[in-house]
Amino acid sequence: MMDEIRAEADDQHLIARLAPGLALLTALSETGNITRAAERLGVPQPTVSRRLAALSEAIGAPLTQPAGRGVRLTRVGVILAGTAGRALATVDAGIRQAREELDPATGHVVLGFLHLLGRWLVPSLLRDFRAQYPGVRFTLVQGSRRHILGRLADGELDLALIAPLPVDDSTLTGSVLSEQELLLSVPRSHRLAARRRIRFEELAGEDFVTLEPGYGLRQITDALCAKAGFDPKIAFEGQESETVRGLVAAGLGVALLPRFGPAPPAGVAEIPLSPKVTRTIGLVWPSEEQFTPAVRSFRDHVLTTQRATGTAPQTTRH
Repeated sequence: MMDEIRAEADDQHLIARLAPGLALLTALSETGNITRAAERLGVPQPTVSRRLAALSEAIGAPLTQPAGRGVRLTRVGVILAGTAGRALATVDAGIRQAREELDPATGHVVLGFLHLLGRWLVPSLLRDFRAQYPGVRFTLVQGSRRHILGRLADGELDLALIAPLPVDDSTLTGSVLSEQELLLSVPRSHRLAARRRIRFEELAGEDFVTLEPGYGLRQITDALCAKAGFDPKIAFEGQESETVRGLVAAGLGVALLPRFGPAPPAGVAEIPLSPKVTRTIGLVWPSEEQFTPAVRSFRDHVLTTQRATGTAPQTTRH
């Protein structure tokens, strides 16, 4: 085991010695001439000669041999130059990607959000932002509130749109974007379908269709049931609100959901609750933010958009 560790350490030391000369080997393999290689690298010819000698010493074998007025690589040099070319191509791609990250016009944003917000809020925000920054790339991650917050904490997301906002978490900072009313969705044939308002206490004994634990709507539903003094009778659990709504339309239970649109979907009646129930939709990010320009631009775009629509975000550190 110790021999393997020492061998690995020796390899790493050798790599550190070889790395500065990899570009030189690539240039020599393409030009076959020390003078032209020096011009390509923008260094004096004596520097190229010294680097080449140091590389040969580190490897323990000559890397070039005379060929007319120029040089050509030895077999060992050809092998190393081929590897160097592939390595430098990878490094070059990494440099380009790093530059993109530092440019707000061509960067990359990893955005997490709840499934339901992908139906209306996320497309609207992305459309308006991309009109201004068409070169910015997005990776979109959907999931439950618990899943999204976990990936944000692990550094896998830059920003997240969730509901409700977390509390008592000093690692996150968030801004309230809007308050969304939640309604009781029931089958059209349900005994409560014609009601204009309903108290949550009246739902004791009803079959509930809900999202799985870990989703914000499930958290709110469970809290409302506890406040009303009963445990919900869960008939079905799902992972997407549209599935839940479809099960309600099929007559399989009632559900707490946001308003569907101008009118409820076929087979569903939406009833306001008394007192009114809302959930807070917000944007969150790590408190110790280390944003790239592109991420900061999108964060600021989201907050500015909400101000323009009349919802002034309140940024808080939880």
